[in-house]
Amino acid sequence: MKIKLFATLKERAQAGEIELAVDSDGLTVAALRQTVAQQYPALAPLVQQALVAVNREFAFNSERVKPNDEVALFPPVSGGLPDQAGQTRPAWPEIIEITPAPIDLNALQQALTTPDDGAVVIFTGTVRAYTQARAGKQMTSKLEYEAYTDMAIAKLRQVAREMRAQFPAIHGIALVQRVGEMVIGEPTVAVAVCAGHRGDGAFEAARYGIDRLKQIVPVWKRETRPDGSSWIEGDYIPAPEDRTAGPVI
Repeated sequence: MKIKLFATLKERAQAGEIELAVDSDGLTVAALRQTVAQQYPALAPLVQQALVAVNREFAFNSERVKPNDEVALFPPVSGGLPDQAGQTRPAWPEIIEITPAPIDLNALQQALTTPDDGAVVIFTGTVRAYTQARAGKQMTSKLEYEAYTDMAIAKLRQVAREMRAQFPAIHGIALVQRVGEMVIGEPTVAVAVCAGHRGDGAFEAARYGIDRLKQIVPVWKRETRPDGSSWIEGDYIPAPEDRTAGPVI
């Protein structure tokens, strides 16, 4: 069985993928954790707290993993505040991207806005110069973002569906996450929501979208400072209800 690794686990293993010797009938997620810890001792301190994805969806300890499943291990995603709808594609524009390219906010708005829209709310996250949580407020030189891209796209689509279910009057939605290296002042993520009027939920939907993205979309950031670098992990632990409604696209 091959297992994809991301962020701190990839760094500890010094590889983006490991192979696990398992029986042909598979094993539970709990047993998978134990087997990884036994066969790869360097990962043992991290594996019990790591999240497990099977076929690009969150998996839990009692569930069974088969040898041909796509399996990934990763830490909780970078940041997030503890704050379904069906699979039908919306009639309104929808932009879902994981991209290494700089985010052009003007182009994003033009692509998203229709003649029915009188309100557009755009949230962007940027690389800030200082990390408040670190003693001495050391300056950040750069951030590097990494994503489990296939699963991240699926979870962004889930976030968009949840936004429409929570705020049915909104129109276009854009959820764009950058990956790769970024310097101070560069946008790292953009959430845009269009609506007919400012009171139709666009502000609330944009806030929900970024908060939910930070909870369930598998993206991590590595911060570089004068004293070194480290992966920044969140503390939100997904639950079964955080899984995609219906099959993963």
